[in-house]
Amino acid sequence: MDGQFLIDGKWLDHDRERTDVKNPATGEIVGSVPNGTKSDVNDAVEAARQAFPAWSKRSVYDRAELLEKLYAKMIEKKDELARLMTLEMGKPLAESEGEVQYAANFVKWFAEEGKRAYGRIIPSHDTNKRLHVMKQPVGVVAAITPWNFPAAMITRKMAPALVAGCTFILKPPTATPLTALRLLELCQEVGIPDGVVNAVTGSGKELGESLATHPHIDKITFTGSTEVGRTLMAQGAETIKAMSLELGGHAPILVFDDCDLDLAVAETIKSKFRNGGQTCVCGNRIYVSDSIYDTFVEKLGEATAKLKTGNGLDEDTKIGPMINQAGYDKVKKHVDNATSAGARVVTGGTGTTDEDKDVYYYEATVLADVTPQMLIMNEETFGPVAPVQRVSSDEEAIHYANQTPFGLASYVFTNNYARAMRTIEQLNYGIVGWNDGVPSAAQAPFGGMKQSGIGREGGSEGLEAYLETKYVSIGGMDA
Repeated sequence: MDGQFLIDGKWLDHDRERTDVKNPATGEIVGSVPNGTKSDVNDAVEAARQAFPAWSKRSVYDRAELLEKLYAKMIEKKDELARLMTLEMGKPLAESEGEVQYAANFVKWFAEEGKRAYGRIIPSHDTNKRLHVMKQPVGVVAAITPWNFPAAMITRKMAPALVAGCTFILKPPTATPLTALRLLELCQEVGIPDGVVNAVTGSGKELGESLATHPHIDKITFTGSTEVGRTLMAQGAETIKAMSLELGGHAPILVFDDCDLDLAVAETIKSKFRNGGQTCVCGNRIYVSDSIYDTFVEKLGEATAKLKTGNGLDEDTKIGPMINQAGYDKVKKHVDNATSAGARVVTGGTGTTDEDKDVYYYEATVLADVTPQMLIMNEETFGPVAPVQRVSSDEEAIHYANQTPFGLASYVFTNNYARAMRTIEQLNYGIVGWNDGVPSAAQAPFGGMKQSGIGREGGSEGLEAYLETKYVSIGGMDA
């Protein structure tokens, strides 16, 4: 599939140089996209700006109806989208199918939630005045999305923006742009007007700066690394640009001695190894109470050893390829550092590569006897490695969990309500899964504390992110 830009309803490439999109499982080229420039960004912004007045004035019911149609179209094309996602990203096909449904859920949720963007009337302190609060769209929104969730990270931003009355410009990831472009084709098919959704592909560094500094873009929404988020904040400071940032994580899993062990193992597997560990909310550090440590490690190792590594199109594959060599090298570095410092490999611990084809796999791995000083406990691995550390108390587990500049997701396993609530209240994380390894849902707010970002996506908070609040004081009411 050869992609193009989408600008004002037209698919273009302006004879730009192109970047190949490779299947990370095989190294085969599955498509290509043009490398956009600042000029292309300017054209997309102008198209979105011209489309904004008419789109924002449409009834929210009209906008919601189009999103409902998009939801239905995504479900109709679920198999096609999932296969395309697996081809360009590598995740197992079953996970891709799950992501398409998850992505579609955002479209449906915000189609409904958009009708509840209420203002309010405030009781006045002066009988001569009436005080009103109204909501209106932010304006032109630019979204920069990551490679690891090629559909869901788009709809989580696009759906609330569109139903709020904003127009939208997408900069999809260089590694996985094809799913994104197919989604925008579906937007056209259901009748979303020209200029309301646009896309420019190419270098994240060049296009990101063009978007962040553009005076006619009203908001940036970005999912990716903390380093890039920090750069975008600095670039957008000149125009005091509104930003939603979902950035890096380093999620802890706390396993207490009164938990359901089998549940804790099963949910840890879901959290840690979904998408081969290449997710911002996957468990990166596991802290286990001393009295159940050995049993937990044994059970986790046995379950992890059953996870087959391979091509995501193979039905029995549970762990797909690493997205690229840099990802593979980081995983290997973390494992080598841990084992050289005394960590024990329970299962896995090796990778396979074909550098000629640019293909990299790493087995699902469990490390035991991990200590706090090891690199893997201090950096986000973004790969299929589960390091397990022994702790002697709840306080020790909480201390280590919070000992990071990141605060996106965390997980707690205990069957004691009071113990869970005490722990959850002390964890400095925007998301907590209690006996739940996959807490994300379209109707719930998603986002982090500290250097894991600003703002929330999903839920009613996700709609508010695309609305401005306007206060109106009306005088002369006694006349």
